[in-house]
Amino acid sequence: MTASYRCFRARSSLSCCNTHADDDMSALFQILPCDLRDTLLCDPSQDQLVEVILDLGCLPQAHYIDDSGRRYLRNTEVSMEEIQCVLKEIGQFGGDNRAGIEGTLHRISAIRNRKGEVIGLTCRVGRARGQIDMVRDLLDFGESILFVGRPGVGKTTVVREISRVLSDELHKRVVIVDTSNEIGGDGDIPHSAIGGARRLQVPDPSMQHQVMIEAVENHMPEVIIIDEIGTESEVHACRTIAERGVMLIGTAHGEQLENIIKNPTLSDLIGGVVTVTLSDQEARIRNCSKSVLERKTPSPFPFLIEINERDYWIVHRVSTTLRQ
Repeated sequence: MTASYRCFRARSSLSCCNTHADDDMSALFQILPCDLRDTLLCDPSQDQLVEVILDLGCLPQAHYIDDSGRRYLRNTEVSMEEIQCVLKEIGQFGGDNRAGIEGTLHRISAIRNRKGEVIGLTCRVGRARGQIDMVRDLLDFGESILFVGRPGVGKTTVVREISRVLSDELHKRVVIVDTSNEIGGDGDIPHSAIGGARRLQVPDPSMQHQVMIEAVENHMPEVIIIDEIGTESEVHACRTIAERGVMLIGTAHGEQLENIIKNPTLSDLIGGVVTVTLSDQEARIRNCSKSVLERKTPSPFPFLIEINERDYWIVHRVSTTLRQ
């Protein structure tokens, strides 16, 4: 595989973890047990907080971006009464065991026992601002971009911010296909972080691909934004949308481009990959081995960005990266 299109690290002055008023951390802390709330409100590392974990019979934990990793918030275990109190403060869980706090970007995910009772909660911080300055210039190309990274590195935050820039600054007709209200927040009125973008809520994760096509057919978008592409139907929908000339901004789980190439379901996001045997002359011209990887079809996503860390990204121009 040839060198990446570019790779870079954000300057410290552009830290993605700066606290913004519209992050509304107090709303997240308000649903927690009082002692945990007081601890977190006084925490100087609050702007580094990723999630709070409450598991029945275990010590409550907070997970941070910085090197401190996970830390215990107290020395007594979480009770069922505390979990029930949190459940009363949040929205209804969907089929994917996710809920939210209306008017915010924070997400709460449930762990259930065999009887269906909630015995664990992951209370995840939703950020309104990220590292869009790192790829702001790519948006001027008007070409589709796929963000790849492991869970928790900020993929959803960046597509949320891109929706705002495309709609408010570049004046594009943007439609967000928002499964579990991950991008626009809980409630019928989307969070201001998405700017003037419109949002289609997805009743069930299995319907995500259907809503993607509905967005194109019913609302004439110039841009569609989709989070967590993961099924064959969703990949096919991406191809269909790209063929209609609509710009796509999407995310998928994976450490790097190689994970997408080797994934039989997701490889079509970059046009599919086949091994081609070159003639001796062509191999000499390309200065490479006779067996190379090439795309089967044009990629629905001309750009793929690996988010290795929140402030360290690698940008691939798919058409050139897949040539050895």
